[in-house]
Amino acid sequence: MPTPKQNCLNLQPIVPWFKNTRAALRRGAIAGILLLVYVWSARGAHLSLSELIQGLPGLADIVSRMVPPDFSILPKLLEPTVETLQISIWGTTLAILFTIPFGLAAARNISPHPVVYGVARFVLNATRSISEIIFALVFVAAVGLGPFPGVLALAFHSVGMLGKFLADSIENIDAGPVEALVATGASKWQVVVYAVVPQILPEFVTLCLYRWELNFRSATILGIVGAGGIGFELITSMRLFQYQDMTTILAVILVLVTAVDYISTFIRKKII
Repeated sequence: MPTPKQNCLNLQPIVPWFKNTRAALRRGAIAGILLLVYVWSARGAHLSLSELIQGLPGLADIVSRMVPPDFSILPKLLEPTVETLQISIWGTTLAILFTIPFGLAAARNISPHPVVYGVARFVLNATRSISEIIFALVFVAAVGLGPFPGVLALAFHSVGMLGKFLADSIENIDAGPVEALVATGASKWQVVVYAVVPQILPEFVTLCLYRWELNFRSATILGIVGAGGIGFELITSMRLFQYQDMTTILAVILVLVTAVDYISTFIRKKII
């Protein structure tokens, strides 16, 4: 039987005028609310273009004092630079070790009990919501000055992020392999090892390397609160108004951050 010819004009159904007006009013109301939120936030944050313009001469004066960099202090920066790298490595490693049990417990589809799930989620939310600077201040007061408080601060803060992403990855896995292993009578740990880990491993490795990059950036400023690393040299130069030394330290940090990024990318390509 021949099919009817399609309407070449492709006419659209007529929408009543009041529906178009209602949608326009809704969009206008949303835009107005967003505008009010931005105005309210600007007042609370004391945004002021005039103050920025007035501060430009002072900013230009500081920048002029920062050049040329004083590269004679480079030998003195070697030890704190290496210390910063060590802090980031151990902070990330401890975070990964703590993340694995919390991430497994915080995944709804494999968590052993709802109470365990709730406690694990609460711990991850708590550690993620507290800045590493706050953790560093607490651990400096607890164990004293030096790099060790920085390691602990990075580890505790990183657990929140790594654990959340690990738990979310586990919850989004393909349930087919899990159900197949359960049907064969596999134990809980066998299901995790042979059905869960292979699906989340590439993403988790990428996440851990990215967290290492973030931890190295964070480790460069933990010295401001006495947690070791090159950040202590940075805050010292700022307090003593040694701006040329500060420029050299910032240049070292930039080079190291770039190097860590390339190393992380290389490792990721080799593993994944």
